Amino acid sequence: MQHCSLWCARALFLILLPLYAHAAAPEVAIESREAEGLHYLTAGKGDAVILLHGYTQTSRMWRPLIPLLAANFKVIAPDLPGIGLSQIPAKGLDMKNAAIRIHALVKALGITKARVVGHDIGLMVAYAYAAQFPAETEKLVVMDAFLPGVAGWEAVYNHPAIWHFRFNGETPEALVKGRERIYFEHYWNNFAADPKQSISEIDRKAYTTAYAQPGRMRAGWAYFVSFPQAAKDFEQLAKTKLTMPVLAIGGEKANGTLLGEQMKLVATNAKMIVLKGSGHWVMEERPKETIDALLNFL
Repeated sequence: MQHCSLWCARALFLILLPLYAHAAAPEVAIESREAEGLHYLTAGKGDAVILLHGYTQTSRMWRPLIPLLAANFKVIAPDLPGIGLSQIPAKGLDMKNAAIRIHALVKALGITKARVVGHDIGLMVAYAYAAQFPAETEKLVVMDAFLPGVAGWEAVYNHPAIWHFRFNGETPEALVKGRERIYFEHYWNNFAADPKQSISEIDRKAYTTAYAQPGRMRAGWAYFVSFPQAAKDFEQLAKTKLTMPVLAIGGEKANGTLLGEQMKLVATNAKMIVLKGSGHWVMEERPKETIDALLNFL
């Protein structure tokens, strides 16, 4: 009986261990800094990891992950140019130029090589970073969206239900002003497999406040406006395949499969993870699986 109890206790521990792996994240001081016109969060020491957020979010989305990475890496999580607390450039709000600005920040911090992670439009910037600076990119992670200009992208870009790519300009800006939360609920609810497992209420308030600031909605939309240019840029960049290890993570009920197939076209060493039952917001909908995949790969 004693032997059985001991065996059962061990078995229960092994079953429960993964559930608690991220429950007690180490206490790490996450600093908020600015350089090269970009606001960024940073923590840790060692090899660098760059985390690039997507649309409707800011660098805040990476806060659950930063302490876990900071145990082994120097983490840099910037607000994309024009978004959050980063400066709004007078021109050049597109994927390729955003990557150049992120690279300038990285160089200013004395970092010569980095692992780069991006979600949503952040993955497009991350790809542009890796493709333009391959010798300085050790690994690349892209998370649930697609690459303009790479086979399969037109079906998403031109899908009649995905109207927001072309929703920009003075009239849309006037319509959304003061109703930013209503506008963003479309993304947070409809792009999730289950809206209750999507962006948290406290984060929804924070993101709404960030994008409601003067000029911020227009700056965010500029990335959508730049998709045709990104398609031209990426079509050219894709002629030289990435050789560093690449991981694509996406939701089964979003763009996981498409993104994985695209990365196999633009990289020689790419693998894909499609999270079952997940929508677009993989960090929030499937936090454990996503974080495990990131930690194992990085």
